[in-house]
Amino acid sequence: MTSPAGVDPAAEPSGTGCSECDATGGWWFHLRRCAQCGHVGCCDSSPAKHATAHFKATGHPVVRSFEPGEAWFWNYETSEMYESGPDLAPPESHPEDQPAPGPAGRVPANWADTLRR
Repeated sequence: MTSPAGVDPAAEPSGTGCSECDATGGWWFHLRRCAQCGHVGCCDSSPAKHATAHFKATGHPVVRSFEPGEAWFWNYETSEMYESGPDLAPPESHPEDQPAPGPAGRVPANWADTLRR
């Protein structure tokens, strides 16, 4: 069976948190994993929106939730959500003890107010 365009089941996640936020000391609300290369970026509810920025920079169209217990996919090109899709290389999510928003110690006390802006 072949995988859909924009999906490489063998691509491993780039880490347990948003690559760019980790590099700059930022924080995220939820995480998304590129289904083509494994890049982990923060969602559009996060201040920096790195998952969408990754799509715009690379053209990799499909992400999968990187949250525990979530298996849905999103296609940026078609604006379609899929409740499930092909199995991807483990791990399927960030560690369950990693808080959302996260990471621990970098989330401002007023994080909810920050997301409403």
